[in-house]
Amino acid sequence: MSSLNLDDFTDLIERPDGGVRRDAEARRERRIVPPGALGRLDDLGEWLAAAQSAVPVRPIERPRVVLFAGDHGVAGLGVSARPAGSAGRLVREVLEGGRPVSVLARRLGVPVRIVDMALDCDAQSLPAEVVRHRVRRGSGRIDVEDALTLDEAEAAFRAGVAVADEEADSGTDLVALGDVSVGGTTAAGVLVAALCGTDASVVTGRGGLAIDDLAWMRKCAAIRDALRRARPVLGDQLQLLATVGGADLAAMTGFLLQCAVRKLPVILDGVVTAACALVGQRIAFRAPDWWLAAHDSGEPGQAKALDRMALEPLLAQGVTVGEGAGALLALPLVQAAAALAAELPEKPADSGETGEPADSGETGEPTDSGEPARE
Repeated sequence: MSSLNLDDFTDLIERPDGGVRRDAEARRERRIVPPGALGRLDDLGEWLAAAQSAVPVRPIERPRVVLFAGDHGVAGLGVSARPAGSAGRLVREVLEGGRPVSVLARRLGVPVRIVDMALDCDAQSLPAEVVRHRVRRGSGRIDVEDALTLDEAEAAFRAGVAVADEEADSGTDLVALGDVSVGGTTAAGVLVAALCGTDASVVTGRGGLAIDDLAWMRKCAAIRDALRRARPVLGDQLQLLATVGGADLAAMTGFLLQCAVRKLPVILDGVVTAACALVGQRIAFRAPDWWLAAHDSGEPGQAKALDRMALEPLLAQGVTVGEGAGALLALPLVQAAAALAAELPEKPADSGETGEPADSGETGEPTDSGEPARE
């Protein structure tokens, strides 16, 4: 039995401040831009105000990209366009500045943090700060064996909680969350299918590099077989993560929940983060109020998970690369919403924009010169 009581998160997580949100909505009504003219940007600004408990909303000044990394044994079945065990190479490319997330983060001035939970590579080949939370080398092949032991799942979950605390304590005010994994979308598909009560084919996508039809069929079969192993443990979310998740997914789930506890907003990237968020919702139903969906990646599992959580993606650019790139693309939109909500002036009290006639002197009454005003 695990010593971790996930039910505590239900009590610890509060919703964003509803009273502050109403104040933000009232302020929107007084701004010079008519309500609705800025579309979803208005809603985003009000969501941020509630999350911050501040009107006007504070600017997003210290965002951070956090990427959880791991290799999944199921990748050995040929379910990914990348070779099994190659996530470590991707991590090194991110660190060296050669991946899309690296370019975007550099352009936006956002630091990137990578947390190795289960990479199948020599820990000495990566910086100590990256590997210090590693639980194991690679997660198990979920179609025939557990991804983790229960103790490993608990350790990974607690690591995610610790990373969330570190970010909140350091002053991070918004997180763009992503993953660097090989085989991660397969594990994510299993979690989504299990929690949504659907079949493997409904959640099986083609991954970041668009696998061919044969690989898609192998992936669908792997998700189907893993689903049989997932269904008996649906009532225990930590056991579910141990059975068909992985160390990176368990850590992301803990991270998301603790961010909600610490009132730290998170932008979700793709299907892997969406699957972890869905597990988090099952643990604490108020937690999704602290998360935004960055974009529609085209993965059916992501669409299923976001629909279940009532989260609508901010963007639809067809980005499938993962690694937090989609979350970073959405960041300027969130920052723009905060700026507009805070900096747009309010209408003057006598502006005449309320439907009342303006006091312009053109009323037919005598003017100061004694002549009647022209009509």
